[in-house]
Amino acid sequence: MRVTTRTIADKKQQHEKITMLTAYDYTFARLLDEAEIDMLLVGDSLSNVIQGNDTTLPVTLDEMIYHTKAVVKGARNYSMVVCDLPFMSYQTSEKDGFRNAGRVMKETGAGAVKLEGGERVCGTVKLMTDNGIPVCGHLGLTPQSINQFGTYRTRGTTPDEADRIKQDALALQDAGVFAIVLEKIPAALAAEVTKMLKVATIGIGAGNGCDGQVLVLHDMLGLNEEFHPRFVRKYLRLAEEVRGAFKKYGEDVRSGGFPSKEESY
Repeated sequence: MRVTTRTIADKKQQHEKITMLTAYDYTFARLLDEAEIDMLLVGDSLSNVIQGNDTTLPVTLDEMIYHTKAVVKGARNYSMVVCDLPFMSYQTSEKDGFRNAGRVMKETGAGAVKLEGGERVCGTVKLMTDNGIPVCGHLGLTPQSINQFGTYRTRGTTPDEADRIKQDALALQDAGVFAIVLEKIPAALAAEVTKMLKVATIGIGAGNGCDGQVLVLHDMLGLNEEFHPRFVRKYLRLAEEVRGAFKKYGEDVRSGGFPSKEESY
């Protein structure tokens, strides 16, 4: 059966770990769906790993919708698709955020949207959830605020920051989110927040005390060779294998070894 927000709530109550990975296209979405990954996040990280930008800020709402439509087509049987609302698609006003989230849901068939921030976005979150749009929150390191923070350092390392994250988490829960991503905060703080909340937490660089985990697909497959944070486990070294396949193809074409007689009509 397809994963829904009810599924995520049930997994939280039953202490079953939740799996999430990013996805940006049909082919990978189909494979992730077949592997029964609970949630596929069409992250604004596509700005980095697909478009080659230094930050997540340049990606547009139309681009997020385009990629989410492709992912939804691939996730036919199991996975729930969550679409990031990109920078400036919800910060300008609650109505703008609601309208843009509605576009995502209506045009893509996604199961939910995700946005960054705590109390400051709760009015927007409540407007969405009151009108049938499931929302996933995002606290800790929030990449859309990189120009404000100036660094990708761990968040929540001071008492004031930790208290703010806890207050924001409770505020998001009250506003109606079904889950919250906790990015790059101390494991002890993430575990404390997880115990405080009735809704699920999804960690990335936040330790094993969260209800689930998320990684960027290209990082965990070893396709991104330039990014080596301690929280990324590389399950494959796919860049090496893909590069080798490309080189072998080039050699075979240049030598006349491809196509063979059997590969020709």
